[in-house]
Amino acid sequence: MNRHFGMDWLRIGAFALLIVYHIGMVFVPWNFHVKSLHVENWVRLPMLASNAWRLTLLFVVSGYASRALLARSSGTAGFFANRCNRLLVPLLFGIAVIVPPQPWVELVTKHGYAGSYWTFWTHDYFRFGKLAGLSLPTWNHLWFVVYLWVYTTVLTLGVVVVRGQWLQRAFDRIFSGWAVVLLPIAWLVFVHAWWMRMVGETQALWGDWIAHVTYFPAFLFGFGLARSEPAMAAIGRWWKFGAIAALLSYLCIIGIELRWPADVPTPRWVYTPYGIAHAVEQWGAIVALIGIAERHWNRDHRWRPILTEAVFPFYLIHQTIIVLVMYALLPAGLPGWVEFACLLAATIVGCVAFYWIGRSIAPLRPLIGLRALPSKDSA
Repeated sequence: MNRHFGMDWLRIGAFALLIVYHIGMVFVPWNFHVKSLHVENWVRLPMLASNAWRLTLLFVVSGYASRALLARSSGTAGFFANRCNRLLVPLLFGIAVIVPPQPWVELVTKHGYAGSYWTFWTHDYFRFGKLAGLSLPTWNHLWFVVYLWVYTTVLTLGVVVVRGQWLQRAFDRIFSGWAVVLLPIAWLVFVHAWWMRMVGETQALWGDWIAHVTYFPAFLFGFGLARSEPAMAAIGRWWKFGAIAALLSYLCIIGIELRWPADVPTPRWVYTPYGIAHAVEQWGAIVALIGIAERHWNRDHRWRPILTEAVFPFYLIHQTIIVLVMYALLPAGLPGWVEFACLLAATIVGCVAFYWIGRSIAPLRPLIGLRALPSKDSA
């Protein structure tokens, strides 16, 4: 496979958006581990611009990257071993070390927990039970790594069982035209507007069917797209249609949100058009972004390799930085815009420091999802 630089840039942008989105969670009325004193309803509106598609896009680009990794691996077993090392080791490190400050801050700010962080980590965090309604220990934002590993495991089994190129050829035929836009939209409309209408994700893996029927097909689509010139060409032709459909659907969602805000009971008949709009925005935006990546971003830059490597360590640490910094800012009573600026700056600086320190110390590299340095003997 030739490297698609546009998909690299799309992956970098998707994770950067995720970081900004989680900063926004501090200021929006939705549930989060810590809240600013400046929670505003209007913040929901820009957040909803990416709410439908940002996570689905992550699974599409992850599927695409998985196909590239499989092509570079010595075999299916080598591919799976690599994915286990690069996903499970950081996941376990994250659950044990990176994530614990988040539930501690939540317990302190929302439930009056009086213990120090050390007391919490040594006595309460590894209880494998509930404390003030929180299940501990927890993976919090690292749920994405859990789901990605599970999907990769199922994919690996499928690669072992399904032999030959017939499935890729079928993918090429099906998604070589308008179906690359309309077929996924039809599935998502079925999911969001009828089958699981207004069902929320739990991010708990077991029983989170609304997530699995959305993200696993997206992951498989990305895997197939990585070797499908006809599908990529179709996206290049249809991306403008996807962009217009996503924009109109977002405007529909905003209209419904303004007409029936969170504190106003919403009639059940509204759930269907809302689900349809959510589905169309979800896939329309993804087609638009992949089309832009194909047409305009498929070029290299000297920063691309280091940014491509840095996005996963950034993802691992960013939410803990956001939660701790917001907790530290609460007594200061700063204006909301100052809090946002401080959070953004501190998150960038903290992520860069975490990445540079982790990549520079050989034993830490596997813990933050980076390749181990080659030994001197192998070199």
